[in-house]
Amino acid sequence: MRKLQITALVAALFIVLPQVSVAQEDRSETYRQLKLFSDVFERVRADYVEEVTDEQLIEFAIQGMLSTLDPHSSYLNADSFGDMRVQTKGEFGGLGIEVTMENGFVKVVSPIDDTPAARAGVEPGDFITHLDGEAILGLTLNEAVEKMRGPVNTDLNLTIRREGQEPFDLTLTRDVIKIRSVRSRVEDNVGYVRITTFNQQTTPGLKKAIEEIKAELGSELKGYVIDLRNNPGGLLDQAIDVSDAFIGQGEIVSTRGRVVDDSQRFNAKGGDLAEGLPIVVLINGGSASASEIVAGALQDHRRAIIMGTRSFGKGSVQTIIPLGLNGAMRLTTARYFTPSGRSIQALGIDPDILVEAATIETPDTNGPGRREADLRGALDNPNGENGLDEGTPPVEGETEPHALSEAAAQDYQLARAIDLLRGLALYNRRVVN
Repeated sequence: MRKLQITALVAALFIVLPQVSVAQEDRSETYRQLKLFSDVFERVRADYVEEVTDEQLIEFAIQGMLSTLDPHSSYLNADSFGDMRVQTKGEFGGLGIEVTMENGFVKVVSPIDDTPAARAGVEPGDFITHLDGEAILGLTLNEAVEKMRGPVNTDLNLTIRREGQEPFDLTLTRDVIKIRSVRSRVEDNVGYVRITTFNQQTTPGLKKAIEEIKAELGSELKGYVIDLRNNPGGLLDQAIDVSDAFIGQGEIVSTRGRVVDDSQRFNAKGGDLAEGLPIVVLINGGSASASEIVAGALQDHRRAIIMGTRSFGKGSVQTIIPLGLNGAMRLTTARYFTPSGRSIQALGIDPDILVEAATIETPDTNGPGRREADLRGALDNPNGENGLDEGTPPVEGETEPHALSEAAAQDYQLARAIDLLRGLALYNRRVVN
């Protein structure tokens, strides 16, 4: 019996010892890499052409480690962390421009409505190559953003490269950026709701907008256009709440990280602010992150028709991890998936109806066009001018659409969304009748 016990112990040692050895090798390799970092740190500290503080070197090293993981992970020093917290509350200082980094240049995701960037004509997809004549190439995204921020009423010159054009300069005056994340108005008998970003004010703003539209139109309300174009995203919980406002039940979004047990699913709690009325959601290449969560959820549940062009394709979740007095780190910790299981990372949301942005032109009604009634000898309609038999009532509804606002009339995608809602309302009325 004793011999058997000794044999079992020896066998156990042969199993455990290789594992200990692997762990020791991993630890030794980590120590070697840390010594390499220490050697480089000391060499830069001692021999770099200009004096650099230890604090700067450590911050640069951390920023480099995070920013090379993916475009959205980064280090936030105390000032940047403070700015980020202010921004999520709905107010911050700067130019009013959401950006990412691509090929070493700052790429515009979207300008924020009613900000210096939007008023100056900055467009999604623009590349910012220089700030006040200094090249951006070589800077991290946070460093470039820091340079774009500054005291209110100070100017900054941006050199922009836009597809199909020669590089050009724009001078923007920094301002306090107050984000009103939800705006609304009535277009004909359609409620138009624009969501510009997802911050802590978004869900309350959406509920207020819907209430005001209902109060104004009452039973004449045909449906809603939810405009998410050029919306760069924001808070995940707000995207979930906005989706939940229109979805009665089922999954809204799920997040999956490296550890399977950390996966999360977010489900609707019930209720529909739109009370079953049709919804059209507008998206484009500037619709990212939280915007794509909303569009994907409403599309998968067939609660809305998605119209416009393909969205940006940011399907990852960033977690803000505070680091005490040293700021925080923004780390990509998960991917999100729409209710049907789609990951839109680098793919985006494809609209149900593709509608490119275009300029609306009024056709020439005085042209040479001819109709049957204009032809010599054309037969008369046996039922008269309206084409109906006597005693046949016309279908209830509008024979001509009401005039749109000037803004909607010049917005081709919005005009098509309103036309679609008008058509759905007319079709539903005929089916009921």
